[in-house]
Amino acid sequence: MKILFGVQATGNGHITRARALNAQFKALGLEVDYLFSGREKSQFFDMEEFGNWRCCRGLSFHHEAGELKILKTLQSNSLRQLYKDIQTLDLSAYDVVLTDFEPITAWAAKRAGKTCIGIGHQYAFFNEVPKRGDSFLSSLIMRYFAPANIGLGLHWHHFNQPILPPIAEVHAQSEISDPNKIVVYLGFEASEDVISLLEPFDDYLFTYYGPFPEYESRGHIQLKPLSRDGFKHDLATCGGVICNAGFELSSEAIQLGKKLLIKPLHGQMEQLSNAEALESLGLGMSMDNLDQNKVKYWLEAWKSKQVIYPNVAKSIAQWIHQKKWLEGDAAKMALVESLWSATEAPDVVSFVSNPTPKKAAIHSRPAGAAA
Repeated sequence: MKILFGVQATGNGHITRARALNAQFKALGLEVDYLFSGREKSQFFDMEEFGNWRCCRGLSFHHEAGELKILKTLQSNSLRQLYKDIQTLDLSAYDVVLTDFEPITAWAAKRAGKTCIGIGHQYAFFNEVPKRGDSFLSSLIMRYFAPANIGLGLHWHHFNQPILPPIAEVHAQSEISDPNKIVVYLGFEASEDVISLLEPFDDYLFTYYGPFPEYESRGHIQLKPLSRDGFKHDLATCGGVICNAGFELSSEAIQLGKKLLIKPLHGQMEQLSNAEALESLGLGMSMDNLDQNKVKYWLEAWKSKQVIYPNVAKSIAQWIHQKKWLEGDAAKMALVESLWSATEAPDVVSFVSNPTPKKAAIHSRPAGAAA
């Protein structure tokens, strides 16, 4: 079986999921080609494991100072190039197409009548999960940005829906954590605004990853350029995480039992909904703005919560290897139920042991149908 996997690369979370799945695909001997879109090829790093991967322009979102800018997003994208890439992408060699909210592979599969399986957080929003900031435009984006015949949506909780737990990368657990060390990753915010936010709290050490050319120490604030290995180490040894409301980093923090404070991107339904879900589950705090009062309360009073998720990437890879999508809704429900039954959250009141998500609204579609 030969697979094409399209990955949305405007954020690093999609790439992190692709890494976890890629390791499992390799273990099963599956042949997978990768197409990444949403940023310039020069902006990728540590991509050797994906082999001879392709990069296309795709679609990306423009943001400034923590807010999504719709007009500038439209101006910065080329629909003509997108159409050309969709029309010229040859899928004849592939048995199935996977997409983590990547539009070129999704629409090329629709054009060619190939089965497309959507794997990612966005596909959870076709179900009854917490939503905030939903609008006609956001519904259109979710529905048509990267349509799939079968959606394997991921979320922190099942919400009694046919969705899967997150693909949360497992880090080394042997390292000692420092409760006063805080990892900061606020990629949608202006760097100086973030530094100003953190300056009063000199009893804590903030390891701030961002668009910095080299390491710089500003007393209790360490400015660090992006580094996958360095970030993994700091995440494993910190006491908490302050980040935007993307899905993957929050999932890793929850899996590791790190206290979590998120700041959603204004105007972005997914991030606003993540903040709503996180607080409703009691798994973290959110702040709508860079708010020093909320940071102070979170640092001093908030207690971490942990949910231990199973190896979702391994189960999805096996499900695909066995071509379970051909068996219809029953095979998907079996995957859903097995993974939530293996999820451990003894100290989180919002979780229910051995759930039975609803068997309705699986959202499978015939090849070529829109999501």
